[in-house]
Amino acid sequence: MLEQVQTIKHLGIIVDSKLNFREHIIHISSKCNKLIHALSKSAKLNWRLNHAALHTIHKGAILPLLLYGAQVWIEAMDKECNTTICNRVQRNINIKIAKAFRTTSSEALCTLTGLSPVVIKVEEAAKLYNIMRNRQAYEIDHEVQPKDWLHPADTVKVTEQPEEQDIQIYTDGSKSGHGVGAGIAIFIQNELAHQSRYTLHNSCSNNQAEQLAIVKALEILGKLHINDNIPRSATVHTDSGIRLQSLQNTNNHNYLIEEIRKLAITLGKMQLDNKIYMDKSPCRNLRERVSRQVSKGSQQKR
Repeated sequence: MLEQVQTIKHLGIIVDSKLNFREHIIHISSKCNKLIHALSKSAKLNWRLNHAALHTIHKGAILPLLLYGAQVWIEAMDKECNTTICNRVQRNINIKIAKAFRTTSSEALCTLTGLSPVVIKVEEAAKLYNIMRNRQAYEIDHEVQPKDWLHPADTVKVTEQPEEQDIQIYTDGSKSGHGVGAGIAIFIQNELAHQSRYTLHNSCSNNQAEQLAIVKALEILGKLHINDNIPRSATVHTDSGIRLQSLQNTNNHNYLIEEIRKLAITLGKMQLDNKIYMDKSPCRNLRERVSRQVSKGSQQKR
C-alpha cells in the first residue's frame, strides 16, 4: 500500500503537493545558513578568513546550493515570501564577507561585497539553462524572420572617411582567454559623456561582441540628454570592416545586424543623424583607448 505524502525529494529538489516549491527553498536556505554559521568561527572581524577566501566559499559552496535546479522553481521567486528567505541567506554571508555591522542595509552590503542580489542570480541561472538547452531558439545571431525585415530603402549611413561631429561614439569588442567583452565610450564635444562595458558568454565570437557594442551604443545614444545647442549628428567608430560589409549587405539579416539598422533608422527619425565609420588605425587616440580598455575590463571582470 502506497503512503500519501505532501512532499517528495526527486534529484535533489523537494516537490510539494501544490508545486509551489516553498519547502525546497526553505530546505536549501537552511543548509546554506548552517554553512554560514559554521564559518562564523573562522570569519572574525580582524583575523582568520579574509575577504577573498570568503568570496571563494560563497561562489563555490553557497551559490551552487542556492541555484541548484533554479530552472525548475524559478517561478516560486515571484512570491515575496520566498524571495525574503533567499535574501536572508545572502545577507548573512554578505555580513561575513564585508565584516560589517548587522544593522547595515542589504543594498549596502551588496555594494560593499560586489555581489549581485541572489534574486538576479537565480534568474540568471534559469535563463542560462534555457539558452544552453534550446541553443537554436536563443542563439544571439539567429536569422530574423522575413516579416521583421526592414524595407530595402531603409539603409544605414556607412563611411570610411572620418567626420568631425560633435558626438563621437567609439565601440570595441574582443575575445581572449579571459572571456568575451564589449565596451563603448561616448564623447560629446570632446568630453566623455558615457562609458559602459558588457560581459558576454564564452560561446560568443569577437564579431558578435563588436556588433553588440554598436547596438548598445545606439540604444544609449537615444536615451542621452543632449543640449539643444549641440548639433544632433553622431559618428559611430568601429575598427572592423566586417561590420560595415555586413550592414551594407542587403542579404544579411542576422539579428544583431538588423538591430543596428533599426536603431540607426529610429534615431534618424528622432532628428539624430548618425553614421558608422570604420577606423583602419586601431587605438590611435585617447577615445579609442577608453573603449578598448572598457572592453578588456569586461572580460577580466568575469
